[in-house]
Amino acid sequence: MSALYHLIAAHVWLAWLVLLAAFAALARSTDVFVASSVGISTRLRIPRLIIGLVLVSFATTAPELSVSVTSALRGKTDIALGNAMGSVICNTGLALALCAMVTGAAVPVIPHVLASAGAMLLGTGALCFLFVVRDATLGRPEGAVLLALFFLYIGLLYVQHKRGVFEDDVEVEAEGHAAHGPLWQLALLFVLGLGGIILSSSFIVTSSTAIARWLGVPEAVIAMTLVALGTSIPEVATSVTAARRGHGALAVGNILGANIMDICWVAGASAAAKPLSTDRRSLMFMFLWMLALILISVAMLRVHYRLSKRQGVVLVALYMAYLASLAAAW
Repeated sequence: MSALYHLIAAHVWLAWLVLLAAFAALARSTDVFVASSVGISTRLRIPRLIIGLVLVSFATTAPELSVSVTSALRGKTDIALGNAMGSVICNTGLALALCAMVTGAAVPVIPHVLASAGAMLLGTGALCFLFVVRDATLGRPEGAVLLALFFLYIGLLYVQHKRGVFEDDVEVEAEGHAAHGPLWQLALLFVLGLGGIILSSSFIVTSSTAIARWLGVPEAVIAMTLVALGTSIPEVATSVTAARRGHGALAVGNILGANIMDICWVAGASAAAKPLSTDRRSLMFMFLWMLALILISVAMLRVHYRLSKRQGVVLVALYMAYLASLAAAW
């Protein structure tokens, strides 16, 4: 396997081909992983909250987690951090915008979901920035804090669920992901999907590193754009599909949840595996854009608790401006 990695690193044209193939394999593996995860949970009668708001979000953020943890363990910590923060930017500027643009009417937003998820997203995003701004490193203790906050948030969701805060339609979106069949077959699909995610993530890290060196840009830049976009495919596809089927409110909630997981779960777990560091220029760029997009999107969603097509266009324009400024800066 190491010989193959060296071959990819030595030929940039091969690195591009491997990157595209790895993204395709990652998307397919994630589909299998999500479907089998929800199928197993349904068969085991796990509560709807866990399936609809937690398990599917865990599964759709599996690519980010796998790529970032793999990067951290291989010493590519700037890719790990750039992928996590870049995924938040992609989810907000692209996935959230597309939810508004593919539907015929404005997408409704569930007020209590926005209140809890929006506050958590703003708080953890700002906290993560404070953790890294001093020494450009997200250390193991700081990663542990982010993980603890994430599990506290899951606990809050459970309490809200027990109080009847969540509506019955939480289950609707989860059903669309479920695979059917005997439990042993679902378990086999689960293992195959997870294995595919891990293997394709390894190739993504290798090929993106080779491309970054060929382009002469920091690896964090590739992680913030190309890698983040590729690993965000599940969230984008899931959210757009849900919005087109009339479940836009759930799609928006899942995007907010996925962003929280990218900050707390993906970055936190990666930092716990190995401290994440990058150059200060890349760090300030990614965090300022991420925080700006979070603030703007949450403010938009609070206006009449609707996400209109016009607001979607604004978010896409901001995402394009982010890419343009990134290209100009490097």
